[in-house]
Amino acid sequence: MLKQLALAGAAVAVLALAAPSAGLAKPVTVRDIARSVKLADPHISPDGKSIAYVESRADLESDEFRSEIMVVDVASHAVRPITRTRHHAGSPRWSPDGTRLAFTAPDADKNLQVYVLPMGGGEALQLTKGKDSVQQLAWSPDGKSIAYAVSDPAPELKGEDKFRTGFKVGNDDVTVSEAVRPAHLWLTAADGTGEAKRLTKGDWSLPSSLPPGPPSSPVVWSKDGKSLIYVEQKTPSTGDQLNSRVMVLDVASGKTRAVTGETLMEGYPQLSPDGRTIAYWRNRDAHPWTFQDVWLAPFDGGAGKDIGVALDKNVYGTLWAPDGQSMIVGANTGTTVGLWRLKPDGSSTPIELGKMMPANGYWLDIDVARDGTIAVVGQTTSDPSELYVIPAGGGAPVAITHQNAVLDDLTLGRVETVTWKGPGGRMLNGVVTYPPGFKADQKYPLVLYVHGGPNSASREKFGVAEQVFAANGYVVFEPNYRGGDNDGNAFYASIYKDAGQGPGEDVMSGVEYLKSKGFVDPAKMAVTGWSYGGFMTTWLAGHYPVWKAAVAGAAVTDWVEMYNLSDGNVTITGQTGISPYVAGGMEPNRKQSPATMMNHIKAPTLVMSDTGDFRVPAAQSYGLYHALKDNGVPTEFVAYPVGGHFPGDPIRQMDVYTRWVDWLDRWLKNDGKEAPKPEAPKKAD
Repeated sequence: MLKQLALAGAAVAVLALAAPSAGLAKPVTVRDIARSVKLADPHISPDGKSIAYVESRADLESDEFRSEIMVVDVASHAVRPITRTRHHAGSPRWSPDGTRLAFTAPDADKNLQVYVLPMGGGEALQLTKGKDSVQQLAWSPDGKSIAYAVSDPAPELKGEDKFRTGFKVGNDDVTVSEAVRPAHLWLTAADGTGEAKRLTKGDWSLPSSLPPGPPSSPVVWSKDGKSLIYVEQKTPSTGDQLNSRVMVLDVASGKTRAVTGETLMEGYPQLSPDGRTIAYWRNRDAHPWTFQDVWLAPFDGGAGKDIGVALDKNVYGTLWAPDGQSMIVGANTGTTVGLWRLKPDGSSTPIELGKMMPANGYWLDIDVARDGTIAVVGQTTSDPSELYVIPAGGGAPVAITHQNAVLDDLTLGRVETVTWKGPGGRMLNGVVTYPPGFKADQKYPLVLYVHGGPNSASREKFGVAEQVFAANGYVVFEPNYRGGDNDGNAFYASIYKDAGQGPGEDVMSGVEYLKSKGFVDPAKMAVTGWSYGGFMTTWLAGHYPVWKAAVAGAAVTDWVEMYNLSDGNVTITGQTGISPYVAGGMEPNRKQSPATMMNHIKAPTLVMSDTGDFRVPAAQSYGLYHALKDNGVPTEFVAYPVGGHFPGDPIRQMDVYTRWVDWLDRWLKNDGKEAPKPEAPKKAD
């Protein structure tokens, strides 16, 4: 999971508060950003007239994000909610005839179950009633059944056995407190009759996904409804995620077969319209630190063929066009996100996107209608999330929702792409967000805001953190560095066995470029980031003594600890090149770890982490904190008592950004002095 070390909160969707008076432009604050809305998972109805999608807002009273399923009319753009009383609804899926919509929502025990809602009116019917949450679902072609995935039930223990809770540990993360249970396929009647039927079993598992990252590989029906295509992972342990292959299940007999015969890194299958070809993702050359390309294999079985080499993009999202002559794929490119029509022969053509950028959080929220119309969740430099439609015949995307129009009252900093010559003469790029009212003949403090991943990219888009920093008077610089997936496989793979030095040189060359423009105050620069951005923050702070302040969120500091404790654990060798516990392995792991230079850090540093972080365990942040304290560096360590790689609730997310800005202000503006706390309002007599 190292390839998904990303800032989970950079595009959060939070509560739409009451809009201020029209015409009063205001600078962005953390509270203002809490008005944004996130759209996701669009699905076009079979007749092409409606699109169901998930809309998420935050409720500050309950301190949670609440999602509901909306349906937008493509012609009129009218939007209506259809699951208003079911908080946390998701996964909308139309029945083949479009008369019903299946979705997931919590039951009384807060487990996600499958419901089916008649679109002509009536109450939703609950189909599943297990003790664990359903992970995904798929309608059968005849609309009579729904296949779904759910973890095997926990054993019911009685008497003394209730206390015999020791379990065997596999390639799991340090937060696991019970045996990890495999997920398997079940089948239930779509009308709610009869009992659910178990389809698969065994120690292997359907893959599951921990955020940030793409959702789990989908389950897909064959065209005749007799088979299911799915992905088999060797064990349910996250460290075994690379041991995965595409399989086909005969529903009637229960017999299974592998499609290609390979056993590594296959995932995300999609069946061609004629039912003869499976498109799927697989890493190029079966190496964990290469692009995930699109591959094709016969449904009946046979060797796979990599058709993504010429495109040379790290694909996210693969959908067949209705005529089966191409696939719609998307990926980071430069400082934007592109869509292409990729043909089975490997040739491709770009799809016109205008100023819209598909949202790419390691996954594209996209669907294709029967007539070729494309629905996609996109964003711009001034709008974090809307639903767009790309006409079947081509042409610029059209926004059919305006759920974030409430943000139109904000004064945003200008966002632009910059390019410069990096180490070895390679052209690099990044994104700069300027303070509102920026003047090139003035000096501004610089906030280096390093993206996570590292297989991600800084993109020219609306960013919540960036706009808050800019509103506080900072020039915000987001460089793209080697290991990112925006500039070809060779650039991406060049981080292999070089986690810090090369990428760090790329970043610093960008800082020098900005300094040469004359508007950066070199005495007031801060380095910041979350996850792999926290790794680069710690690396740069230890190797380059130019920083006035640093903010390291969920920072990777020690690859040996990551190998031992993270959800990626043993897959870390895909980046460092070798296990630390084999002959000659400890030295390269230590050499690539920021921990080796943490005693050289001089910049006052704010450390932040979730105590239950499975991606970058909090032990990494504890190590950084003690290194700073032991060497007399001003520091604070803020730990959030929650699970996950970034706080998942709106109030803690706003608290992260508030502390981030306060730390920058303290050291870049106030010479280390804390800003006075606002006085509590006095009670009236």
